[in-house]
Amino acid sequence: MIPLPLAFGDALLHADIRTTPEDFQVDELPAFEPSGEGEHLLLTVRKRGANTVHVAKLLAKWAGLPEMGVSYAGMKDRHAVTTQRFSVHLPKRIAPDIAALASDEVEVVDATWHNRKLQRGALAGNRFRLVLRNVQGDAKAIDERLSLIAARGLPNWFGEQRFGRDGGNVPAALAMFGGRRVRPDQRSLLLSAARSALFNQVLAERVAQGTWDSPLEGEVWMLDGSRSVFGPEPWTDLLADRLGRFDIHPSGPLWGEGELRSGGAAAELELGAISDEQSLQLRAGLEGARLKQERRALRLRPANLQHRWLDTDVLELTFALPPGCYATAVLHELGPVQDVGGAERS
Repeated sequence: MIPLPLAFGDALLHADIRTTPEDFQVDELPAFEPSGEGEHLLLTVRKRGANTVHVAKLLAKWAGLPEMGVSYAGMKDRHAVTTQRFSVHLPKRIAPDIAALASDEVEVVDATWHNRKLQRGALAGNRFRLVLRNVQGDAKAIDERLSLIAARGLPNWFGEQRFGRDGGNVPAALAMFGGRRVRPDQRSLLLSAARSALFNQVLAERVAQGTWDSPLEGEVWMLDGSRSVFGPEPWTDLLADRLGRFDIHPSGPLWGEGELRSGGAAAELELGAISDEQSLQLRAGLEGARLKQERRALRLRPANLQHRWLDTDVLELTFALPPGCYATAVLHELGPVQDVGGAERS
């Protein structure tokens, strides 16, 4: 894994996170309102110190269903307090006693019927409350950095969770591309890690050149809050205005087969950033897996980013992020933060 550069200058702090699960709280932002009818019981579950798959298995056992009868929109951290939706398929609309699910790990905070199974990615984003402890650094400088992030946004890195323990998913992806057999669920995970590693390399070069939030010739633009892209097209005052309003963002490649959509200086930078031997192997493997070229925004602006000092060395951050974006990208721009509780996501 390459070291990720900082967009706003030197690191300002050292701190700890997840001293307790309550120091890392995540709440899903729902993408839709339940219909109130249908054969899928939509449960909003608050979990503490439990991973998503574990809770899904508990729900399946509670309902007397195979595990495939339970679905969820997104994966949430284990070493945290998180709130997320699950759907349980109950065709006869008869649910066991919900109170039987209550434990130190699980609390059902809402239950409603819905007419469709909950699909992966069916969320509007996530709201975070993070508490950093044992903060070492100048409080005024940290305040100013956070104000700058709120105003300008930050690089939209894929977080270290995507790459597995000690970054092992990328070597495992290379082994898979070399012929090692893996389970279907592992295959999807490793393909994502390979794509993410290449994207981060491109973004690292844009950060190093100071162009992660400004245009290059041949830029492909991504609409905020969407996967829709357009361009390249000539730079205009209208594009400048839209970029300044965070209506559009520069984008980078999620590698696959086919031609890059970018052109000119943007394409030259992208190809140059992923031309080392390992990157070429990852590119060939992704193309062989028949993934298609896609794009991801290079810039991210946390919504409603706020902070306060709970003590001289305890800092609370609250903000919301779109789906697929990482809270660790915000922490990265402040300085090294030690994950005391572990960074497992499952």
